[in-house]
Amino acid sequence: MNGLLVSLQDAVVQGVLWGIMVLGVYITYKLLDIADLTVDGSFALGGCVCAVMVLNRGMDPWAALIVAAAAGMVAGMVTGFLHTVFEIPAILAGILTQIGLWSINLRIMGGKSNVPLLKTDTIFSRIIGWTGINKQVASLLLGVGVAIVMIAFLYWFFGTEIGSAMRATGNNEAMIRAQGVNTNWTKLLALTISNGLVGLSGGLVCQSQKYADIGMGTGAIVIGLAAIVIGDVLMGRLRSFGSKLTSAVVGSVIYFVIRAVVLRMGMNANDMKLLSAVIVAVALCVPVVVRKWRLKKAYTEGGE
Repeated sequence: MNGLLVSLQDAVVQGVLWGIMVLGVYITYKLLDIADLTVDGSFALGGCVCAVMVLNRGMDPWAALIVAAAAGMVAGMVTGFLHTVFEIPAILAGILTQIGLWSINLRIMGGKSNVPLLKTDTIFSRIIGWTGINKQVASLLLGVGVAIVMIAFLYWFFGTEIGSAMRATGNNEAMIRAQGVNTNWTKLLALTISNGLVGLSGGLVCQSQKYADIGMGTGAIVIGLAAIVIGDVLMGRLRSFGSKLTSAVVGSVIYFVIRAVVLRMGMNANDMKLLSAVIVAVALCVPVVVRKWRLKKAYTEGGE
């Protein structure tokens, strides 16, 4: 029983930290209807940059997080340029950036696939030293704090004129273009902000787990989509934009809790990617099936 509680606590912490990444995925997937595959590379980029800056450059861990977010923004900007300036389809542009980031991340880490931070000062070790609380509580408090700040920032930003234009671009691009808005600019900005959040999340996870790995972002887009879908199912009746952003983080926590429970039940860890894919597929297919069934039922009843 104690082992299960520890696993659930770790899952909640990981869910909150990865929830920052899910917020980034939410911007592109829900607002622009783009499944941005840059995420897998920019998440690892944030972790790798953060680890190298703290370990080799002696940078302050907080400053390293800012640099990690900036690196993610650059990755998103590259995808945005490929998509808007060179008119490469968004999904292909994301794939190209993701592939390129694999080699870039290896170069950042000096050709190593893993950079440990075992004896390095991090934001989490500082909080533990200041307060005396354990690592799980420190990680949870910091993760929740950063998540609240990011949700508040996004809620404010998407209420501004440019933020509203970005949301309108996803809803009806032709209409907002007719209003004189440069939709290429709004798409580029959305991809940049999205991957900045992803890079920030990668830096947080890196400092939390005390290492950066070349493969730490593998499957991040699937985790993000699964978390968004789960959040929609749990909090779909809440209509405010703030609740939608919150549901993304809540969905991330629930996803990692589900994963922890499944692993405790004896499922092979190598099958987790398959489980994630199944969760996303089922969650996306069920609403379509239900809608078609209701439409068919209404048509049959009307015909009779």
